[in-house]
Order: sequence, then structure tokens, then C-alpha cells
Amino acid sequence: MSRFSFLLLIIACCSCQNDNEKALQNPGSDKGEKKYDLYEPSEMALLMNVMYDIQNQLKGSIQNGDSLSNFPEEILKIHTAQMSDFKERNQAFEAYSHLFVEKFELIFDTTSQVPLKKRYNDAVNLCLNCHQTECTGPIPRIKKLLIK
Repeated sequence: MSRFSFLLLIIACCSCQNDNEKALQNPGSDKGEKKYDLYEPSEMALLMNVMYDIQNQLKGSIQNGDSLSNFPEEILKIHTAQMSDFKERNQAFEAYSHLFVEKFELIFDTTSQVPLKKRYNDAVNLCLNCHQTECTGPIPRIKKLLIK
């Protein structure tokens, strides 16, 4: 092997070793590898999922003629839950959230003369009305909560 070939071999080995060291020090920096920012739902988004689950359970109970449990206090967090960075509480949201809590409390009012199905659907319809002003994505899912 000539001295020139031997010198090229040493340079190539050192070069590969430096690339490996860089990759170990900075994983994910290769051009071919993608980095993803994972979506972290806001406190409000998480609460909306909890509220959906609560309403879905209520729907089943109402349809089965079961007695309802107590008013779920988690609903009240709608007034304090942190919203997504790109959203803010506005007058419409504040008005809808207060009305929603009132309508939701009526579902559990055992002295009401209004049929339970109507009281429940009124609360769900309020969700739909609010979501028509902003954050329209969940509307098809919310519509499934209505009792026909």
C-alpha cells in the first residue's frame, strides 16, 4: 500500500469517527431524521374531553331510565381551565360557559317539570352553539351526544 493510500485511509477513519461522535452528542440532528413537536392539549381541551365523557354517560343513563348521580363538580372548571396559547377567554365564551353550567345544573334538578331529555338536550345544544362561534372541530362529535 502506498503512503498516499495509507494517508487517505487514516483521514477517512478519523472523519467517520468525528461524525459518529457528533451524532452521539446531538441525536436527531441528521438531515434525514425528522423532529416532531408533539401536541400537548391545554387544560381546557382536556376538560372538554372530560365533559364529553360525562355527557355521554348521562345520555346512556337517561336513555336507560337510570337515576342520575350528583352534579359533577368538574363542570365548574370551565370557568378556570387554562385555554390553548392561541385562544383567549372572550365575552362570548364567558357568557356561554355560565349558561352551560346553569343548563347543566338543571339536568340534576329533581323538582323541574321540564322533561329530563329536553333539559339534557338543551345543555348539549348550548355546547353546539358555543362551538359554532369558535373551535368548530368537535361539532360532529358533540352532535352525537343529542338524544333523538
